[in-house]
Parts: sequence; structure tokens; C-alpha cells
Amino acid sequence: MNLAEKQQQVTTQLAALHGGQDRLVFLVEKAKSRPALRPEFRVEKNLIPGCLARLWVVADFREGKCFFDGDSDSLIVKAIAGFLWDFYSGQSPADILAHDPAFLGPLGITQHLTPNRRNALARVWEYIQQFASEHSATTWRSAPPKNPPGDSVKT
Repeated sequence: MNLAEKQQQVTTQLAALHGGQDRLVFLVEKAKSRPALRPEFRVEKNLIPGCLARLWVVADFREGKCFFDGDSDSLIVKAIAGFLWDFYSGQSPADILAHDPAFLGPLGITQHLTPNRRNALARVWEYIQQFASEHSATTWRSAPPKNPPGDSVKT
């Protein structure tokens, strides 16, 4: 499923709830069932700087796609970060870079976050963007166009 389809699905699912607070509660409930990050990943190098809550993020790049996971000692931070990890996981770097999470604003989720939690959301998005950006060249190198510019196609 591409990001536009995911966004439509998520928007429909969240819009069925009555308000931003209910939508945030829904994300928190999902976060409660999210498995804890394994201890070997809960290390300093995986911490997102600038967040009051401890927030660990791990990323993987395989077969041209980015995958994200993490954990936090704050359930609300884990909920909003987990939403982004799930939303962007399995997508190409180019697709990630072309699709920011601004659609969350009209859903009323970000308005119910404290400034510190909005900062955590922004930091997770920055991390995802940076990871995708670092791997966007890798995607092209691993799958060059069939007819690079300058190549003539013979029929």
C-alpha cells in the first residue's frame, strides 16, 4: 500500500472517532499493545536528542524500503512516534520524502499534544526524513533506470 492509500485509510479510520482527544486515545491504546524494543536497541546511540521523554528509534533499509521501530518511556510519545513508524515503514525513501505528516493537523491529533510532545513528533519526523534522505541515493544505485539518459533504445 502506498502512502496516499495509507493516508486515506488512516484518515477514514481516525475521522470515524469523535474528536482529536478520542483519536489520541485510540493511538495510545494501540501503543499499549506495541512490543517493547529489545534491550540491545535501547542504547544511547538510538535515543532521539531534544526530547524530554526517552525515545529510542531504530531504522533498517532493505530491498529499497525503509523500516522503523522504537520505544519510549512515555506512552503518549510512544503512541505518536509509533504511528509515524508504522505509517512510513515499508516505503521507499523517495515516497517518504514526498509525503510529510501534515495531514495529522486537520485530524486534531497534534492540537491535543503538549509542546514537548509536539517536539517529539517533529524529532521523529526529522529522523525519518534524514534516514530516507541518506538512503535515497542507495535506492537509485540499486535500481537504475532501464534506459539511463543518453542511452538510445533500439527497437
